[in-house]
Amino acid sequence: MINIFDGPFTVFLIALVTLSGAAFLGDYLLRKKRPIKKDEQEDFDTALAATLTLLGLIIGFSFSMAVNRYDQRKNYEEAEANAIGTEYLRADLLGDDDAAKVRELLGTYIRQRISFYLGNEGSIDDANANLSKLQDELWSVVANATKTQQTAAITLVASGMNDVINSQGYTQAAWLNRIPGAAWALMGLIAIFANFLMGYRERSAGMLALLVLPIIVSIAFFLIADIDSPHGGVIRVMPQNLIAASQAMHVH
Repeated sequence: MINIFDGPFTVFLIALVTLSGAAFLGDYLLRKKRPIKKDEQEDFDTALAATLTLLGLIIGFSFSMAVNRYDQRKNYEEAEANAIGTEYLRADLLGDDDAAKVRELLGTYIRQRISFYLGNEGSIDDANANLSKLQDELWSVVANATKTQQTAAITLVASGMNDVINSQGYTQAAWLNRIPGAAWALMGLIAIFANFLMGYRERSAGMLALLVLPIIVSIAFFLIADIDSPHGGVIRVMPQNLIAASQAMHVH
């Protein structure tokens, strides 16, 4: 499913064209259709100030939502790296054959997770395709060892493998946790009205003034969409902890 908010540059262009159009429409109505009367000017300025204030609050609120989600994705990337690295060390508690098998599978697994973070949407789908199979294989090895050796050490290994699998699920949930479409719709609607009112107000500046607010708001929309997009933006969560863990595991 294509999500336009995964493309911050697309969001910027759509916002700039739409908001500029609203501003110029307001200017056209002011000059050609219905100029503002003097006794209406004060009420109009009050409405414009209130609209701009509300727009600023909505943009700030949406930016805060995007940053919180970005921080959440960073935290879960760190948690994944810690879980995989810890389980790699706990593999020593298994028998030699099982330990070697778990380390080999964890090496493949961490490469898949790094690809998930670094890849584009197509490579992410490819990485996810084999992820479930890898998790099943990892759990199968540990489960078989638990059946034959019901000791506290083996239970610790099983608990660690459960953490590895759960951490990936938490990461997936965090990537799906995006700014709601209703929030985008409200923010866009208020921005359109704000730019329309800016175009419809009396001013001494030239036509260039009509572009100032659309450009500023479009840049704000770009930044929010960029931070909120897990894999489509410029600001992305890099798998630094996973890469460091793979190097510690001597995975190539």
